[in-house]
Amino acid sequence: MSRRFEEIDWRPTPMGDISLRRRRDPASGEDVYEVKLGDEFLMSSLFTAGEIALARFGLAMLPGAELDVAVGGLGLGCTARTALDDPRVRSLIVVEALGEVIEWHKRELVPLGAGLVSDPRCRLVHGDFFAAVDDACGLDPEEPGRRFHAVLLDVDHSPRHVLHPSHAAFYRPVGLEALAGRLHPDGVFALWSNDPPDEEFTAVLGRVFAEAAAHVVEFANPLQQATAANTVYVARKGTG
Repeated sequence: MSRRFEEIDWRPTPMGDISLRRRRDPASGEDVYEVKLGDEFLMSSLFTAGEIALARFGLAMLPGAELDVAVGGLGLGCTARTALDDPRVRSLIVVEALGEVIEWHKRELVPLGAGLVSDPRCRLVHGDFFAAVDDACGLDPEEPGRRFHAVLLDVDHSPRHVLHPSHAAFYRPVGLEALAGRLHPDGVFALWSNDPPDEEFTAVLGRVFAEAAAHVVEFANPLQQATAANTVYVARKGTG
């Protein structure tokens, strides 16, 4: 049995101190993995419904097979793992700004790390997702200008609550138009948010993409003995 609490790793980064912690949940007796950036909780393995739904909603919009997918933000790997569980996905790159997080997966310090690293379809890329969207090379440094059938993003808390001020421009029309340029015709962009659906942001998505919708994902929160919710935005590019 694991310790009741353990800080597995702690590192200073340009975005703040990041830490990976493991604690034993007294109710279930299972290990819970948590990621913190400074004093903020970024992710917990106790709450993964939204991250899983991000991949499922995004890929559900796509017909056919042989899908190339990009994920922005690695975290504990739930979105990437769910995407790879779809047999239609032939390739997946995950763009993660913090090399420390990629290292956790390569060192198998998190439960999903070994499976992601060993899957030949999956490649973990150390880089700034938002800068890469605007860069001429695009999201894949090994194939400049590459397009994807789906881009799934889980980095910021929401379009209005970003981890770094430089991310804010992405959620405006110009930033979203640049992202749309990284998609194949009929490609899909999906975004996780910790906030309730934002009608103004959904309208911005609708102006850039052919269609857009916000889905509420509800899940049990045993810490508060209540139901919690995330939002997953899904937008589909037109054929033109």
